[in-house]
Amino acid sequence: MSPKPAPTGRDRLRIAIQKNGRLSEPARALLGSCGLSWRESPDKLFCYGDNAPVDLLLVRDDDIPGLIDSGLCDLGIVGRNVLVEQSSERDESGTPANFRELRALGFGGCRLSLAVPNDWDWQGAAQLQGKRIATSYPALTRAWLREQGVAADVVVLNGSVEIAPRLGQADVVCDLVSSGATLVANQLKPVCDLLQSEAVLAGPVAELDPQLAETAQMLLRRIDGVLRIRDSKLLMFQAPRDAVADVLRLLPDAEPPTSYSVDGGELLAMQALCHGVVTWQRLEELKRAGARGLMVLPVERMLA
Repeated sequence: MSPKPAPTGRDRLRIAIQKNGRLSEPARALLGSCGLSWRESPDKLFCYGDNAPVDLLLVRDDDIPGLIDSGLCDLGIVGRNVLVEQSSERDESGTPANFRELRALGFGGCRLSLAVPNDWDWQGAAQLQGKRIATSYPALTRAWLREQGVAADVVVLNGSVEIAPRLGQADVVCDLVSSGATLVANQLKPVCDLLQSEAVLAGPVAELDPQLAETAQMLLRRIDGVLRIRDSKLLMFQAPRDAVADVLRLLPDAEPPTSYSVDGGELLAMQALCHGVVTWQRLEELKRAGARGLMVLPVERMLA
């Protein structure tokens, strides 16, 4: 059973998000889609919830796991790379982390990759034996090297990791990759992914205080609803009864449809919630299968 934390004495949920950076605006947009709004403090470090007991702390992303660990914040939106790196650091020190991933949020996607010079003929991890690896993620890199049974030197850099081989600081690098353009510019190629990352909602391992847990569950329900309909559309159409099976085979990503008979005849009016992209090509395929009067409608909110 998870340990219960000491009471915080607070009745308002605190969420830490990145103050500036690539996750900042998408995180605010996600929480706004959950129906939350705030008033920002003059120093732009704190946002007081207007319509729910949910406040925001605007901080550096590296600080978010520690704020959750210490109980100063209850939840946080942070890159999985940051969360797992700090958890790995705790594992190395023998001190369990009191934070964990609760939800993947579907934005801020990137990967932590090992990259080698373009002229290397990459054959596998054994080539790294005795080499120098420059990275901003030393705990994750060391953990991966242990799994591979490879002894290599980890060179910790906080910026400009990709240029390290050209400067003679390292032989290869282990860094976050999004488009890969920076690697190309530094004559490097990715050869192995250590971690697939994206923005995640993080929370404590221990239970929240009862006065905060109810608010947290409300927020999680709303986030789940927002994520569920992010690419969802309501598809409405008519189809003869004998064509329904063929039509539904073209909707593998749809919820079970609702239907009713039109004028008590063989024609059915149907609607289905589709969780994938409804393209023009899909509509044409549905029409050939017997559907007609096809309409695609946006879904604004959904609560299971």
